[in-house]
Amino acid sequence: MSVKNVILIGPMGVGKTTVGKALARILGIAFVDCDQEMERRTGVSIPTIFDIEGEDGFRKREIEILSDVSSGSGMVIATGGGVIMREENRRVLKESGVVVYLTASVNKLVRRTRNSKTRPLLQQGDPEQRIRQLMLEREPLYQEVADLVVEVDDRSPQFIAHRLNEAIEKHENT
Repeated sequence: MSVKNVILIGPMGVGKTTVGKALARILGIAFVDCDQEMERRTGVSIPTIFDIEGEDGFRKREIEILSDVSSGSGMVIATGGGVIMREENRRVLKESGVVVYLTASVNKLVRRTRNSKTRPLLQQGDPEQRIRQLMLEREPLYQEVADLVVEVDDRSPQFIAHRLNEAIEKHENT
């Protein structure tokens, strides 16, 4: 692989972490999850950061984590679903490697997140309506920064990772 990094973006519940780990194994490179890195550095969970600092505080920390992590090379990086909300993050994403937008239907995202207590943006109101709203806001931004778009509905993470590996090779050769 000659690209600097492979960076996975997309909505919560799409499988960025699971697919990212599988892709990193195939490519024989490191895997980093930005949310897990934030929890490691702060010593607290994402919901706790949201409770104490709000979404704005979380997003400020997210900028720092993304900048630090993406300054390295030879990694598969999984980002949080809202990373694309800040212009600074979109710039960093574009400069840091091949950006892959993993996408799935709203119904699939709702099924995958329905029992989660660790997703602060889904803890109030109707989760399905919230996911629909987030996708309306974020879809154009995901598309803006993506080099590749991959649909994940009803496919195994391993299948998606192999498909991504092939797509990245094609992308590098164009």
